[in-house]
Amino acid sequence: MRVFVTGVCGQLGHDVMAELKKRHYGCVGCDVIDKQSDNYIRLDITDKAAVEEAISRYNPDAVIHCAAWTAVDSAEEPENRDKVFNINSLGTKNIASACQKIDCKMVYLSTDYVFNGQGSEPWKADGNDYEPLNVYGQSKLDGELAVKDLLQKFFIVRISWVFGKNGKNFINTMINAGKKNSAVRVINDQIGTPTYTVDLAVLLIDMIETEKYGYYHVTNEGGYISWYDFCVEIFRQYGLNTKVNPVSTQAYGASKAKRPLNSRLDKTKLIEAGFLPLPDWKDALNRYLSELKDE
Repeated sequence: MRVFVTGVCGQLGHDVMAELKKRHYGCVGCDVIDKQSDNYIRLDITDKAAVEEAISRYNPDAVIHCAAWTAVDSAEEPENRDKVFNINSLGTKNIASACQKIDCKMVYLSTDYVFNGQGSEPWKADGNDYEPLNVYGQSKLDGELAVKDLLQKFFIVRISWVFGKNGKNFINTMINAGKKNSAVRVINDQIGTPTYTVDLAVLLIDMIETEKYGYYHVTNEGGYISWYDFCVEIFRQYGLNTKVNPVSTQAYGASKAKRPLNSRLDKTKLIEAGFLPLPDWKDALNRYLSELKDE
């Protein structure tokens, strides 16, 4: 199998490439930065002609599209909005169009932010009650709709609370804060489940080995928690005695982008399709921290 991966300089793209190499699949990765590396090309996904040329030349069996603008707050700044939609919406449409021309599979990574983040019921994978809260969510939804409109061989995979070694994430942020302060304030009314990119990468490649197309929700197992719960476990496993004080979203203070209170994702469809669930998030956290300490 030959696989083309976008966004390989980010957390997920990096781990997808590593998993593909473990399975001895042919793969090439792309991103917007210049670097010398095997199986890597520089590619701006907003350039439709360049995308079509690159994908048609490599002629993959599947494209795993990890590239995205993920800086949620800066997406709200007026000078960035066009860039956000160019990357997350137009860029995704360009990838999907190129996949359509060579009739290959496509995986698109999306987010719970396509929903309104209200209530307490987990969001269904095939639910279409879209109501994005912010620019980032709308741009990712536009990407979803482009994939659905152009392709039949697609996997739209919504994830939440992502962490991996090759980028910024909540775990690193909290460890740094915990080392510098005797106490930290962490939001306790936003509920979801973490997703470890190493585990997610395994599942995504399991997916492209099948023809079980459609929408899926994916996180690690272990139930629904708050950011406060997550931080408490991070400090416990890492060995920090920093006090964690719970605080509501409202009391914490406004961010530029509105955040969902309900990030619960229903993963029933994933299991029904025969895919293996991801390990417990506490186990994933333990493996991630072990990897950090080994560096």
